[in-house]
Amino acid sequence: MKGNEIILTNNPQGDFLEGIISGTPKPGTCMQIQAGTAPKGGRHTYEAYNPSADGDPRNIYVLLPDSLQGKTATDAYVSGTRGFLYCPLPGDELNMLVKDLVGTADTHTIGERYTVEHGSGKLITQSTSANAAPFTGMEATAGLAADSLVWVMRNVF
Repeated sequence: MKGNEIILTNNPQGDFLEGIISGTPKPGTCMQIQAGTAPKGGRHTYEAYNPSADGDPRNIYVLLPDSLQGKTATDAYVSGTRGFLYCPLPGDELNMLVKDLVGTADTHTIGERYTVEHGSGKLITQSTSANAAPFTGMEATAGLAADSLVWVMRNVF
């Protein structure tokens, strides 16, 4: 993790969104619009990225902390509350939630490519070049013991 924010890019030019959060995801999680749910007060409901497979190309909506309520980058949301999201552009640097894979060393190198795991919205190492890899690691990590925020850059895909 670099710094203590999710967005690291100075003067980010991507889109900032607001919506209703479904579930209890933490900032740095990739989200998607919840299908079949009507907007509430003009805002859509967002849930953790959950298509049919890892890396399925979709819009990337990154969950941000609820700074209006004093929350930090490590505080999970409460289901049904107002949430804040960012759609990063290629080249944007962020701290994203990387999944701790049970039973592995969880050592990652600079330049490692990450895809988004369906169901959790957390980043995992790209297993094959056939899958989309929307993020590249900008820091090395060794022995992650839990899901952790890791410094990454948004790719074009």
